[in-house]
Amino acid sequence: MTAPAHDTRRDNSRKGLGRVVTAAMAGTVVEWYEFFLYATAATIVFNVIMFPPSDDPYAPIIAAFLTYAVGFVARPLGGIVFGHFGDKFGRKKLLQFAIILVGVATFLMGCLPTFDQIGYWAPALLVLLRFAQGFAVGGEWGGGVLLVAEHSPNKERGFWSSFPQAAVPAGNLLATVVLLVLQWTLSDEDFLGWGWRIAFWLSVVIVGVGYYIRTRVEDAPIFQSVREEVAESKAQSYGVLEVLKRYPKGVLTAMGLRFAENVLYYLVVTFSIVYLRTYLEYDVARILGLMAIAHVAHFIFVPIVGRFTDTLGRKPIYLVGVLLGATWGFFAFPMFESGNDIVILAAIIIGLLFHAFMYAGQPAIMAELFPTRMRYSGVSLGYQVTSIVAGSLAPIIATALLGEFESSIPVALYLVACCVITLIAVLALKESKGISLHDVDDADRERLLAEKGTV
Repeated sequence: MTAPAHDTRRDNSRKGLGRVVTAAMAGTVVEWYEFFLYATAATIVFNVIMFPPSDDPYAPIIAAFLTYAVGFVARPLGGIVFGHFGDKFGRKKLLQFAIILVGVATFLMGCLPTFDQIGYWAPALLVLLRFAQGFAVGGEWGGGVLLVAEHSPNKERGFWSSFPQAAVPAGNLLATVVLLVLQWTLSDEDFLGWGWRIAFWLSVVIVGVGYYIRTRVEDAPIFQSVREEVAESKAQSYGVLEVLKRYPKGVLTAMGLRFAENVLYYLVVTFSIVYLRTYLEYDVARILGLMAIAHVAHFIFVPIVGRFTDTLGRKPIYLVGVLLGATWGFFAFPMFESGNDIVILAAIIIGLLFHAFMYAGQPAIMAELFPTRMRYSGVSLGYQVTSIVAGSLAPIIATALLGEFESSIPVALYLVACCVITLIAVLALKESKGISLHDVDDADRERLLAEKGTV
């Protein structure tokens, strides 16, 4: 007895979607392994070997975070450039280029001389490579999530497009585990002398795997169809100027949604390391071990929450994340001060759970804000610009507040202020669960026709 034709088509469709999800996740794991490898190294390596010594223990950390912030400044530029050409030539081609660029930059970081060897050229070269790394990652996110979102069924877009988001903690986990193994197997002197470089050189192997997987998929039919339509029509265009002209509200909404989520994440996974190591004098290996476990939990949370966005709606789930996220700083830092590993781990995991309520639904929400012809530009711009004033500054601001007041309360209040900004964006958001991306494109066409006076 043969299977019905529609069952066979459904199975083939699922297999095809599975390949797309795997390709998006593979590249995202690679690029965020390298991006977060820098984040972790900034708190335990670069602040020691790439900058001049200081009597203030927070000064080299802030200096390292400033070079870390360069990657965030580069990300919007990458998003604009990759978004423009991704809307023109396709998501796949740009994603392949992005993964090579970030791999080369990360490998070269592992080759850099130290401050003792070449002086201020060391941080200067670090900044240059960090910029290239951020530029590539800025183009990666939009292409990766859209590759999945545009292939996904309308009623399951939140679930499937959350998997590239889950690849971010997977990449972070991989970076943490590699550094943790090196910490365990090497002395502090050997780790700071040469061992840390191994983690950066490993990017060559990981990039090769990710690049190969991405060659196995194609752009979604909806994109291919719209690209042909745009090429034939003089009325339709693409790129960052077009999206700012046609959909400024969508861009501002995406930026507002991103603000608190981005700040919360970097307080949990980056500033927590500073707080535990510098303020509470925890052992580095102990901190990395706790972070590794927390990243596993985050990886599990994201697709579960993604499913909830399809059943309960994008807006209520995001609202829960914002309200809960505003409370994290008030109980997490006292939990850190308990000195109990289980309590500390619980604080980190709770923070990442709150984050998942905002993070999981972002690809679906942002994809549904823009038509296909300018979707890559729209989601990249809305997502990446916010990172300049949110994620990039969060560890710097938090470290400065801690150094100034010797208290976690100002840091907690800073997070609350960020959540208020995102709360306004959530309240302004229109619910879009289950919407067809074809309907979004049809509405865009109607707007263009109305402007020409033919409707």
